[in-house]
Amino acid sequence: MELLKSRNFKVLMTSCPHCYNVLKNEYKQFGGDFNVVHHSEFIHEMLWAGKVVPKFGAYLKYVYHDPCYLGRYQKIYDSPREVIKSIPGAKVMEMKNHHERSMCCGGGGGHYWMDLKKGERINNLRVKQANDSGADMIVTGCAYCLHMLEDSVKLLNYDDHLKVTDLATLVLDSIDESRKPKTEEQGS
Repeated sequence: MELLKSRNFKVLMTSCPHCYNVLKNEYKQFGGDFNVVHHSEFIHEMLWAGKVVPKFGAYLKYVYHDPCYLGRYQKIYDSPREVIKSIPGAKVMEMKNHHERSMCCGGGGGHYWMDLKKGERINNLRVKQANDSGADMIVTGCAYCLHMLEDSVKLLNYDDHLKVTDLATLVLDSIDESRKPKTEEQGS
């Protein structure tokens, strides 16, 4: 806490929904009252202010996976979806379970570090929902979710038609010409 307080900053930005929750809500009891922002909110604000302007995009169908600590716990649902909508050619769709009814990626409860031997993996269930929606790309705002969903895409042999990316990477690909998608049709 002392180290954070010794720094001069206006905004504490994180890409991890778990860190977001801890820094925004739990550090207050230790005297840490910081302006904490998740990167999805920051990117949305930069788009709205015209400081980031997506130029390139792939004409794909996107679904957004709501990370537990960003969606259900913090009620941040719209900013990430608005960011995806800003990508030229993007069609935003929804999985069966979304917003407050979204499912965990399976990384919670330590499953990120272990392999389940019984029952169906929750990350496989989630990827099946994305596949059933007809999506080409799953977008998320959490490194744990990204890993869990990528793992399932490979395990389910969907990697020939379904990809997973982070929201920030999606935006970077849309503003950096050297990273623009190979299947892209240039937006206006």
